[in-house]
Order: sequence, then C-alpha cells, then structure tokens
Amino acid sequence: MKDKRLYMIGNAHLDPVWLWQWQEGFQEAKATFRSALDRMKEYDDFIFTSSSAAMYEWVERSDPAMFEEIRQRVKEGRWVIVGGWWIQPDCNIPGGESFVRQGLYGQRYFKEKFGVIAKVGYNVDSFGHNGMLPQILKKSGMDYYVMMRPMPNEKGLPGRLFRWRSDDGSEVLTFRIMYEYLSWGKDLENHVRRVLGEFREPLNDLMFFYGVGNHGGGPTKENIESIKRLSGREDLPKLVFAAPDHYFRDTENKGLQLPVVHGDLQHHASGCYAAHSGIKQWNRRAENKLMAAEKFSALAYWLTGQPYPAAELKQAWKNVLFNQFHDILAGTSIEPAYEDALYLYGEAMAIGDRALNYAIQSLSWRIGIEQDESMLPIVVFNPHAWASRVNVELEVGGIKPNAVLLDDQGRPVPFQTVKSLAAARGRYRLSFMADLPPMGYRVYKLVKESESIRPVGEPIQAGDHYMENDRFRLEFDPESGWIKRLYDKKVGHEVFQGAGARPVVIADTSDTWSHDVLHFHNAVGEFKAVKVRRVEHGPVKSTIRVVSEYGKSRLIQDFSMYPDRDQIDVKVTVDWREQFKMLKLIFPMNVVFSTHTYEIPYGTIERESNGEEEPGQSWVDYTGLVPGINKIYGFSLMNDAKYSYSIRNKELALTVLLSPIYAHHIPYEPNPDEEYAFIDQGIQQFHYAMLPHEGTWVDAQTVRRAAELNCRPIALAET
Repeated sequence: MKDKRLYMIGNAHLDPVWLWQWQEGFQEAKATFRSALDRMKEYDDFIFTSSSAAMYEWVERSDPAMFEEIRQRVKEGRWVIVGGWWIQPDCNIPGGESFVRQGLYGQRYFKEKFGVIAKVGYNVDSFGHNGMLPQILKKSGMDYYVMMRPMPNEKGLPGRLFRWRSDDGSEVLTFRIMYEYLSWGKDLENHVRRVLGEFREPLNDLMFFYGVGNHGGGPTKENIESIKRLSGREDLPKLVFAAPDHYFRDTENKGLQLPVVHGDLQHHASGCYAAHSGIKQWNRRAENKLMAAEKFSALAYWLTGQPYPAAELKQAWKNVLFNQFHDILAGTSIEPAYEDALYLYGEAMAIGDRALNYAIQSLSWRIGIEQDESMLPIVVFNPHAWASRVNVELEVGGIKPNAVLLDDQGRPVPFQTVKSLAAARGRYRLSFMADLPPMGYRVYKLVKESESIRPVGEPIQAGDHYMENDRFRLEFDPESGWIKRLYDKKVGHEVFQGAGARPVVIADTSDTWSHDVLHFHNAVGEFKAVKVRRVEHGPVKSTIRVVSEYGKSRLIQDFSMYPDRDQIDVKVTVDWREQFKMLKLIFPMNVVFSTHTYEIPYGTIERESNGEEEPGQSWVDYTGLVPGINKIYGFSLMNDAKYSYSIRNKELALTVLLSPIYAHHIPYEPNPDEEYAFIDQGIQQFHYAMLPHEGTWVDAQTVRRAAELNCRPIALAET
C-alpha cells in the first residue's frame, strides 16, 4: 500500500446555525479555532483547514489576540484558508449575483486580513450544486472544488476526482469526499480502513477528512496520535498531514487524464428546494432590492452627487450571504433560527429601501417638472437594462371621477383604480401600463379633474368565469375553480390539455430534508372553489378571483389579463393549515417532443421529465411541438418566491409549499405523544405569471419577463 497516499485533512465542519442559533455557533467557532491553535502548538506537523469568512470576522471582533495567532499560522502555511466565500451556502437557491458576492466579500476579506485568497472552493455539506458553479468559482479565483453531496447512491460520478465543467467551458478540478467530512474524536484506524477500497488506478492519492464536526470541535489529540501511528503501517497507505491545496497541486503535477463531468450535481434532500417558504421569499426579495438599490445609488452618485452608501450596502449583503448558509436557506434549522434570519433580512431590506429611496428621490427632484397644482407628477423608474412595458400600481389621493392620466408627451394613457390598501376613504390605488426606457425613468401626470381630455382605453371581454383579449381566451370551471381553457387565438392552440393551475395536495411524511425522496406524487386531494368572480375590470386589466378550500386551508388566486399583454399574472394568497402535506400547482401541457428548461444561477439547464423534484430559480419553461401543425410552442411559468418544480406525464408543477416538522432528521421518528412545530403554517403571498409563447423561451424573452416580475419598477408621486 506504500505506493498509495492519504492526504489527511484536519478540519472542523461548523454549522453556525442548525439545531442551534447563531449565538451558539459564534461561541463554538471561537472554541474550535482555539482548539486548532492549541493542536498546532503541540504538533509541529499538524495542518488545519478552514473556510467561511463570516466566522473569522466573529473571532476578529471578539478575540483580537486569537485572530492574530491565526494570522501568524496562515503565514506559516499551517492554517490553510479554503472556500473563499462568506459562508458555505446552499448551492441551488441563491441567485447568480449572490454567488458572485459570496466570492467578492469572502475573498476580499481573506486578502485584506491574511494576504491570501482561497484557491479551493469548499462546500462540503451543501445539498447539491448548480451547474454554473465552475464558472463562478473560476472567476472568483478558485481552480479547485471540494464537495460531498450528492453521495454515490444519489448520483454516479466517474470517480472521486474529476473535472467539473460549466456551459461556458470553465472547469474546476473537483473532489467528492469519501463517506463523511468529519470523524469522531477517537482513533482513526477504522475510518482509514473503510476507504481502502476507494483507490482506483491511476489515482493513487486521495483526501481523508478528519476532525469532530457539525457543532465544531476539530481534530483531537487522539486523532493526530493515531495518524502518526498508522502512517508507518505496511498494510495501509502513507498518511500525511495536508490541506486540499496540497492535494490538488500535487495531483495536477502528475498530469493525469481525468474524466469531465458537465452539468449540475444533484439530488440530495430535494425537499429543501421548497422547505420554509418564508426564508426563500425573503432571500429573493432581498437580492432584488439590493441590486436595484446599488444601480440607482450609482446613478445618483454620478448624476446628482448623492453619497454612495458603500458601507451600508456591504453590511446588507453580508446579512443576506450569511442567511444563505445551507441549513438556514434550505429550511432545515430550528424555528427560532428563522426569527434571527428575519432580523438579518430585515436590516438588509431596510438598508436597501433607504438607499433606493435616497437615490430615486435625488434623481426625481432634479428632473425639472413644471409646477401645476392641477396635476400630480408620477415618476416611474426602470431597474432593468432594457425597455420595459409593465403594470405599475401606486397609492395616491384625490382622484376625481373625471381624472385622466397623461404621458410625458401629453397623450392620454389608459388607467384604472383598483382596491386601495387603505380601508379608510380618500386613498386610491392607481393602475396603468408604463413604457419605460432602459435603466431610466418616465414622467406621467395625473390630471385630477379634466373637462376637455377624455379617458382612453377599452377593457377586455370579461365575466365571472372568463376573460378574453386579442390573443387569449381564459375560462374557469365555476365548480372547481381550475382553469378550464387557455386558448391561443393567434395560433389556434389549446395551451393546456386538461385543468390548469390545479391546486393538488400531496401526502409527504418525510423529514425536513425529504431524505431519499425524489418524487412527490401521492395526491390526497385538491382545493375546490367556493367562489369564482370578477373583481376588477377596466382598460388596464381585468381580474378574476378564485377562492378555494381544502380542509381548514384556504387558497386565493387573482388571475389578471391585460388588453395588450401575452402574459397572465396571478397573485396568490395561501392560508395553510395542513401537516405532513405538500401543495403543488399543476399545469398539463399540450405539446409533444418537449424540452424543459430551468433557470439556475446565472444560467439555464435542460432536464428530463422524470417527475423528480428539481431546483430552479424564477422560471421554468416547457416547449415542444403543437400536435398536428408542427409548430414550436411553449409555456413559461415565472414566480417571485419559489424554487421547486417537477415535470411528470406532461404535467408541469410548481411546488408552493410543504409542511414537515422543523429540523426533523431521519432516522429519528416523531413521538406521537409530542406536539411539534410545523413549517409553513399560516398565511403567505406570492406571485406567478403564465407566459404561453410561439417559438422558444428565448424568443419569448422569458428571462426579461421573469426579471420584471421579480424586480418591479419604482413609482414615486413627485411634486
């Protein structure tokens, strides 16, 4: 065995939040780092590997002396920094920009404090890895990657070591950890022996991760003594103290021909794509808020001299990045941890709101709007780099029956009032379609009373159970509340081949992660309508509200159709009272020879229609051929809060929620005599949109439409 080598990676996987709150994780980070430093004093050849800039910052602020010790050990090369990210995040749910910021703030911190940047990406406990990570890692200065999940029983890979490639051709040399990223604190002989069968020619070197983990701890004296004892055994490989950097560098120097893996690395814990709707919606909102705030803050700095709030925005991003830790964002931590997460997201959102408000008010104040007491100027800002035509709503006061809305050329614009957010009189909610320039603004003027200008625009045809514009006819079954028909008049095509937007309740008794569960199809019921009626009707949009019930739960879907838009918007309110159940909205597609495209962080991926639960970002698309006429036709489903989808038997499904017990992990069984806290109980709201389209999702500009749904225009009533 002496021709083989085990690189012994001393580490301490530390979940800052999981079955405990961050305050306990904070304490354990200090204890773990102290222990690693003490082992270095006792053993001159011991090497320690550690990631996650957030925990270094904890130590820096709470124990500067220990932080200085770490700095000296980094200089010696015995304390090796890996990861290069702020935290070890979930690697499916964060948006592309969040992964970039993980690298930006993590690597910047390590460079400033230790004079190094990490060369090894390091997410040993994350529950799957999106296929764009090689590009993001590479551009963040990391050439290598260490992961563990999915395990061999969850995804077959050509070996422990392989080159992982993203769509742009970027590659990172990747190692999948054997068995575990930790060990117990005792003798390691049994651990070492169980990996002997993992050696495969020509790869004679492997990494072995040891040290007490999850709640921290790190390598123990007994760990280290056993390595020294075992390293001289003839029947075992040579054991050497090392870090992942050493392993990857030595392996590359051998010039081995290694297999290439292209695509994402799934599936592990597929319930995590949907678990805890709150944390996932807060994450999506915070990402979009901060990106909009940065854009307009930069513009205001250049154009008006408004100070750019760099320090505040950095803190906001650090809050968001911390909350993307895999056991937080995946929904698998204890219930109080989500109160802590909400506070961090709240601070981030407040910073974003302030920055955005200062910026747009600085810009709008200098537009030079002429004074006219009979008009209310409305400035609408577009946060996107393309021209947008979007529905804008804002609360105003003092609208008279003969009011009109004008654009910046003095032309009347269709508008209507919809239900105000205020129950008190005197407030109105104005709704209109705004045509906005790229990353710019447009000024509209509400003439409060007009005798000479006539309002413009005609409503679509709409009753309590149907709506129809020039492109589509949408019909509802009054008994079930499901979509009975969505007909494309231009193409002559029925978009659905059965009931659409069907709310199906599925039994799910799995744990919080849904370990070893890939399919959720055990339907036990469906929401049925108690009320279907038209609630809005005007020249901008018509809305049909479907109120449905299942057991003690209630679902409200407001379907809105516009005279000149191909997109149908839906506002959803769910009051969920079920336990051990999942809710899906199902759309049966009427095309053949289909492809199924999902948005992933800064990219897309095509997947099979095998019914497995799949992670996706703000949209998924189902495109194929219209039966009989050989025409390419598709359907994009977009949303502003969800990340979990499935496609099975030509049915596209959006997973709305699931309701396991908080932090329940198999093999532990719930005690029937105990009371437990269940996830996703109560009221939540989100939006989705249906975009049937000719051609592909690229032709339909699905990416832009989804971005407009998630990051909406900013409307300001000026003076």
